[in-house]
Amino acid sequence: MNARSLPARLARGAVAALATTITLTTATAAEPQNVLRVCQDPNNLPFSNRALEGFENKIAALLATELGWKIDYTWYPQRMGFIRNTLRAKEPDSERFKCDLVIGVAAGFDMGATTRSYYHSTYSMAYVKGKGLDNVHTLDDLLRLEPGQRARLRLGVFGRSPVGDWLLEHGLIEQVVSYQTQSGDAERYPGEMVEKDLVSGTIDMAFIWGPIAGYFAQQSKAVPIVAIPLQPQPGVTFDFEIAMATRFGEAAYTQRIDEAINKKRVQIDAILAQYGVPLLALAPPAPATTRAPGKP
Repeated sequence: MNARSLPARLARGAVAALATTITLTTATAAEPQNVLRVCQDPNNLPFSNRALEGFENKIAALLATELGWKIDYTWYPQRMGFIRNTLRAKEPDSERFKCDLVIGVAAGFDMGATTRSYYHSTYSMAYVKGKGLDNVHTLDDLLRLEPGQRARLRLGVFGRSPVGDWLLEHGLIEQVVSYQTQSGDAERYPGEMVEKDLVSGTIDMAFIWGPIAGYFAQQSKAVPIVAIPLQPQPGVTFDFEIAMATRFGEAAYTQRIDEAINKKRVQIDAILAQYGVPLLALAPPAPATTRAPGKP
């Protein structure tokens, strides 16, 4: 799912000595080489970029160190066709896949196998401090605003976001400034809603995947931004667990990545906290799924 609605985002890996442990041909298996081959968006902070500044880059590097492997990236914008052009794509004139691991997909991702979830987060609302919204700490507080003030608000929301359903239900849909979930412009990224439009006053409030809101609120120095994780609401799901995706049929590889995640769980949590990701408790561990839903 794209990071804009969040949701929608996530990425990859590779294993040593796999070819003899699975019943697929080497054309479809993660190659038995000591390289973590990651599929990643080149311009999508706080998740990833080419400068390796995103938290998914940091987590991938952590896993590579744990496995004792080198790391290699295949870059492709997180948009329609991401999995087809990365995890499922082969090198030209070769049976080798371009990359083997997507670092962030929503649990339930159905275009690949998944590891166990490694973090659980939620959508957030964000606004500029001192602009008349400082007493808004929940969605109910938003509804309690004086009707005239509430009617003037411009609310930034990505299309197909669960927040859009809530706004529609509560009569606020006419105030929505709608953002595309998947832009055709590789220079655009979901965080611009907060980093640029909220800061400039183009919108008064942003509703966006929590890791994006938390990161850009933390990064905004000149303009103070408040980012508030959304609490559960009846009939609407704002929170999602995030896992990593591999190809179907590569159970030994998926298990190897799962084991590395489990060994580095404390360090992964520390990276997420450093980036301002709002973290919720994970559900008790269950066996890794073979089918699962991309980023919220």
